[in-house]
Amino acid sequence: MSLARRLISAGFSDLEKGERFLSAPELDGIEQEALFAGLSMAASPDTALQSLVRLIEKNPGLKELAAADPDTSEPLYRLLGASEALGEFLLRRPEHLDVFQGKVSPEPLQASSEQLRATLLRSVKAEPGAHRPVAGLTGVPAYTALRTAYRRGLAELAIKDLCAASPQDFMPMAGAELADLAGAAVEAALAVSRAEAAGQFDAAEVADVGLSVIGMGKCGARELNYISDVDVIYVIESQDLDDARASTIGTALASGISRAISSPAPEPGLWEVDANLRPEGKSGPLVRTLESHLSYYARWAESWEFQALLKARTIAGDTDLGQRYEKAVDPLVWASAGRDGFVESVQAMRRRVTEHIPAAEEHRQIKLGRGGLRDVEFTVQLLQLVHGRSDESLRCRDTTSAIAALSAGGYIGRADAAAFDSAYRYLRVLEHRIQLFQLRRTHLMPEAEDAQRFLAKAVLGPFSHGRPHPDQLIAAWQKTKRSVRELHERIFYRPLLNTAAKLSTEDAKLSPEAAEGRLAALGYLDPKGAMRHIEALTAGVSRRAALQRQLLPILLGWLADGVDPDAGLLAFRRVSEALGTTHWYLGLLRDSQAAAERLCHVLANSRLISDLLEVSPESVAWLGSDKDLAPVPFSAQWQEIKSKLSRHPDAGSAMRLIRLIRRREILRTAIADSSGLLDQDAVGLALAEADRAAVLGALHVAENAIAEDGPLKTDVLVVAMGRQGGREIGYGSDADVIYVHRARPGFSDVEAQEQAAAIVARISSLLTQPLKPAIMAERVLQVDADLRPEGKNGAMVRSLDSYAEYYRRWSLIWEAQALLRARPMAGSDELAADFMSLIDSIRYPEELSDADVREIRRIKARVESERLPRGADPARHVKLGRGGLSDVEWLVQLLQLQHAGKHPELRTTSTLEALAAAEQLGFIDKNDAGLLRQAWRLASRIRSANVIVTGRASDLLPSSRRDLEAVARWCGYEPGAAGRFEEDYLRLSRRARGVFEKKFYGN
Repeated sequence: MSLARRLISAGFSDLEKGERFLSAPELDGIEQEALFAGLSMAASPDTALQSLVRLIEKNPGLKELAAADPDTSEPLYRLLGASEALGEFLLRRPEHLDVFQGKVSPEPLQASSEQLRATLLRSVKAEPGAHRPVAGLTGVPAYTALRTAYRRGLAELAIKDLCAASPQDFMPMAGAELADLAGAAVEAALAVSRAEAAGQFDAAEVADVGLSVIGMGKCGARELNYISDVDVIYVIESQDLDDARASTIGTALASGISRAISSPAPEPGLWEVDANLRPEGKSGPLVRTLESHLSYYARWAESWEFQALLKARTIAGDTDLGQRYEKAVDPLVWASAGRDGFVESVQAMRRRVTEHIPAAEEHRQIKLGRGGLRDVEFTVQLLQLVHGRSDESLRCRDTTSAIAALSAGGYIGRADAAAFDSAYRYLRVLEHRIQLFQLRRTHLMPEAEDAQRFLAKAVLGPFSHGRPHPDQLIAAWQKTKRSVRELHERIFYRPLLNTAAKLSTEDAKLSPEAAEGRLAALGYLDPKGAMRHIEALTAGVSRRAALQRQLLPILLGWLADGVDPDAGLLAFRRVSEALGTTHWYLGLLRDSQAAAERLCHVLANSRLISDLLEVSPESVAWLGSDKDLAPVPFSAQWQEIKSKLSRHPDAGSAMRLIRLIRRREILRTAIADSSGLLDQDAVGLALAEADRAAVLGALHVAENAIAEDGPLKTDVLVVAMGRQGGREIGYGSDADVIYVHRARPGFSDVEAQEQAAAIVARISSLLTQPLKPAIMAERVLQVDADLRPEGKNGAMVRSLDSYAEYYRRWSLIWEAQALLRARPMAGSDELAADFMSLIDSIRYPEELSDADVREIRRIKARVESERLPRGADPARHVKLGRGGLSDVEWLVQLLQLQHAGKHPELRTTSTLEALAAAEQLGFIDKNDAGLLRQAWRLASRIRSANVIVTGRASDLLPSSRRDLEAVARWCGYEPGAAGRFEEDYLRLSRRARGVFEKKFYGN
């Protein structure tokens, strides 16, 4: 066989470099057979060969080991082929090449923590048996000795790990030994720090200060990675010193630990010692007494801090003090599931599984993201916290032991536990092998094919002689990620269903109390009620019940992601019961993940949509198709209404159908809005078109009813005003209108006026009066004609000529302002054209007098003082409050009145279009316009969100945290950002008010 073929067969990536290194004089005397036998064991033969040549160059005695039989040379080739970084370490420290001596075992034993501690302490000339060891070395010599001893221990562990018959079986022991080795390094660093502190403080004082180092996270759980920050908390005590002096010395000791571990020295630093999990985080003191810790936890700690303490373990320093700390905080950990804020903390834990992942890294993440290590850890820790309150067998720190305990306690099915454990071990081995190569902290799957080929070999045990293709590695990894996601749903929710459905099963089944605890941890405020709903959905042997048992594990998780899981589950039950065994419904949930997730999202976040879906459950079918959620244009709605009017001549039946069409289109728009398919402008237009179709239908029904008693004597026009005229309405908007009529030929003005009044009265009645049977969950369209001439004191409807005479003789400036948003809504097209022609000269005057400007300002000030509800906070009222809708709209309308007579660009009923035109024309600068636009959009969104979330109209920014959270999400904020949303609105509206006062009042 040619050399090139042998290199390929051995797994080399760079054949040219491989041939060059094989011909190196350092390898003279080593038979190629022995060399290739050794290199074939290396995960990266390229790296192993290069490191070997460099090591032999400095240490020719290594040739004998390189030429030995595979049983003897295995540690050498496996380590050099798996860790370039440890090869570099041995080049720097050749005195440790004896690490390769001795036989390896396929079932290696874990080094004892005491042995590791003693080795590291002796490396800095400290006595392991001393009460508080003090190093005989300080400064750079101590740091170098400590780090060298640590890396020697790391190399010994890596050899055991790489030669273990099953890397996955050995993984928990490897994680434990890595944590013990880190703890030993911290112990040695503390001994060095004590020696160095004696040069700064009185030696007796230093000796009097006890310091216990509490390991957190993976170090505390004894499941550390090859390279990772070591999270710690420092606890101090002193018999003779006051707390302030003890704290000063304790801070120096803690700082000295970090210095010994990671400061610059000939032997590079090991890792970061991270104390940010301490009380108050970076803002808090580095060290505290035990009493100070407990005082903080009793008064100030948040739920996540108790959950972090689940992993707390003494790793170095005063053991007795550390054990007292552990004993004191242990009850706090297991009581945390009953604390206020626990659910929010759990939801934050869930978000941390996927958040803060750069888009370019998402597909490469082994730790974060869906199906990653954190997904496993979240599931296990949450189950421990929920059920560990009453079951002490679950109170273990490391993940693999916790999975076993959960399975033994019946909280996870045996098969699921075994699969979850296997997936976790596989992901951890991947992570270990990736980090070991360069001892670099990373959790990303490498992209280069050579690196993937190395990794595919590295994760296998020594008895696997093949070299899998990188595609096989990626396929196995992706399969594991999918398995973790599926197992997460099954492990967390399946036992709930087994309990609720009272199934006879060998799988996990919870007690009612445990099931309720699990639901409560997810955010269900009424877990007993939730269990009743689950029971109703899954009980029995019907196909529907079986499918619900299959689907609910996933659906319950999606519902739990919402603001109100209880309401969402109840609505889901009602929708499911209403649709019964409808084949398309069950098929939609089973076959369309997007539709099922959308359904859960709207049910758990929107009372309005839930109420509407409960009474028109057939609309669930839209969720599977974006096309079905597109707004139906006005022309299509009007065609449908005309068709129904032709088949239902009686007013009651006709109006029922018209109002049902409007209810349907509001629901369609709301679902499309919640799914991100419509922007804010499209929502306003869609809702306005639905109202327009309903009003036009009501006008026709009213005219038909009047026509039964004689001919129609007049044409009636409904003109939309306010936000309805601007087509900027939300889900809770009324219809502001004015009515115009014109007598038909042959009829007197008196006759026409009388009939017009009758028609107008019927329109309002037809749109608002209760029907039998009632239209459930309808948002009745309230018609408001208060903007007519003379307001509430004026005639409800006027003729076109009467309007002309009124506007010529008596019109007030506020009426001209109101007409800025007038738009024909329903009725005669000819009359509409004539009316718009009439009012254009009123609303777009050539010039606005100073007196009119003063009057507009006076009315605005009066509106602010009189119309704001008593007790309402002006800063939180999004319509009439500071920087709210009213401020933006009045300013824009003032600019229109002042300039639209000469600038046709301002002649629009849309607030934002008029604002953009004013900016373009230079009447308001770009920054001010942008600020007003933002404030107006956010305030409009909040008004709509209030209706969507609660089903009730409100102009106030919610004070309830749950409602505020729901409104924030509807406004596009991520979960948990209600506080930031509130601050953003208050800041934005405050700045918008400043712009308003400057431009409107001239301040």
